[in-house]
Amino acid sequence: MTSGSGSRLRGRHGRRQGSGVPTLLIVHHTPSPNCQTMLEAVVSGATAPEIEGVQVVRRAALAATASDVLAADGYLLGTPANLGYMSGALKHFFDQVYYPCLDDTRGRPFGYYVHGGNDVTGAVRGIESITTGLGWRRATNAVTVTGEPGKSDVEACWELGATVAAGLMD
Repeated sequence: MTSGSGSRLRGRHGRRQGSGVPTLLIVHHTPSPNCQTMLEAVVSGATAPEIEGVQVVRRAALAATASDVLAADGYLLGTPANLGYMSGALKHFFDQVYYPCLDDTRGRPFGYYVHGGNDVTGAVRGIESITTGLGWRRATNAVTVTGEPGKSDVEACWELGATVAAGLMD
């Protein structure tokens, strides 16, 4: 398999060169109020006034496409932990984009958050495995929350969004 032209056109941070404004793609499955709280904090961090020159695009996991992934310079992923794994929606996203994006997105930064009722281990393991296969580079530690997100959890989500977005700034 040969590498597409996009993989030869990445700058020092894995970003596509000559692509204009860097884009952060947030792919999420948000079926609960707890996941919504975490998503809103991530978006707030990614769009903070200090983050300049980064376009933030949000897509529900079932609506995100390979074109969305290829057009982005970095990624934030959000999912609940369902039955010991990431949501079926996020898994479907990965199934749809894995091979079309495999060669052209290597080295791009990502971050993620997971919410679970009592355990997120399987979801974390799944996301880490798939993103390792894609060759994505984790930009910061994941945020994992069990139960209702507290103030420190919401702050950690804000930091997650801000950190990944800031990493895309020139």
